[in-house]
Amino acid sequence: MSFPAMTRSALALAIVAIPLACGDDEPTAGGPGGRGGPDGPGGPRVTVVETASVETGSIAREVEVSGVVEPIRTVSVNSQLSTTVRGVFAEEGDRVGVGTVLARLEDAELAVELEAAHAALEAARAAFERAEQLREREVITLPEYERERTTLAAAEGIKRRLETRVGYATVRSPISGVVTAKYVEAGDVVGPQTPMFEVADVSTLVVPIGVSELDVGQLSQGDTVELSLDALPDRPLRGRIRRVFPSADPSTRLVPVEVALETGSMARPGYLARVRFRFDERHDVPLVPASAVLTGSAGEESAFIVQDGKALRRELETGLVSGGQVEIVSGLTPGEIVVVEGGTTLREGAAVRSVGAPPAAEVTADSAPGARPGS
Repeated sequence: MSFPAMTRSALALAIVAIPLACGDDEPTAGGPGGRGGPDGPGGPRVTVVETASVETGSIAREVEVSGVVEPIRTVSVNSQLSTTVRGVFAEEGDRVGVGTVLARLEDAELAVELEAAHAALEAARAAFERAEQLREREVITLPEYERERTTLAAAEGIKRRLETRVGYATVRSPISGVVTAKYVEAGDVVGPQTPMFEVADVSTLVVPIGVSELDVGQLSQGDTVELSLDALPDRPLRGRIRRVFPSADPSTRLVPVEVALETGSMARPGYLARVRFRFDERHDVPLVPASAVLTGSAGEESAFIVQDGKALRRELETGLVSGGQVEIVSGLTPGEIVVVEGGTTLREGAAVRSVGAPPAAEVTADSAPGARPGS
């Protein structure tokens, strides 16, 4: 045999021997020690999921209703005279008490009329006193005496009316509170019932809201509620139901409810408040995270539990949903482990491992007798 022919035969034998040697040292993906696929010889694939236990707790249907913070009452201070404003002594934000002078109106003309009325009253009183003396001596008749008495009474009425009108020239606060609006300045011309100020009683702040006619039956005067202010989102507050109105708005079917804020809430009139009610509250019921509940195409609900490392599907009947929690009416019992993340891709009987637990396949491979490091 020639040298080139011998060289070609040796090369062919070497090429065949190389893969045979490799197959002796390396296992296949599905062989012993491999993780394999779902149907491979290495066993089923282990799916990593997040789990939680079924717990017992309280749940309620929460309803949030928004409203604007208002003073418990606001009084409009109006002019009672047709005149000019002589001076203004209050600004928005000023705290005032009952009788505090807010403004003064021009009253020179009324003062003159009051002086004339006072003089007329004195003359009428003197005439009546003479008539009394003459009547006692029967010098004048009874009708003449009655006429003088009537004149005196009329003069007294005119004087009191003018004193009242002069009093209107000093504009005073009718309540204690805070000036929330000022509509006039010195020199303005005002007429009867012209708005001049608004004074709010801020000793109690309330939030008027509307509650559905279906829920208002569960509310009572004095009930405590939770609320928050958009202006102070990090300060949860408490309030109480001050009153529930007797009738609903026919157009909205909502019943007006007034919630009083707790004292010292730092709220101000005009702030937006969100009031939270808890209806149908239930205690000591099984609860799971909402992500654990799976909804089928026909609306059926189920969840996967983890038992002996396998995922088992359970049909569920659920109740209230609130705050990311779901009430379980039937299908699960407290203490069972449910899949909360990764359940949408699971199949019945699939091998699973919770997040944080070591994979069973890897533990077996590392601790198997005769296993070679690095194999």
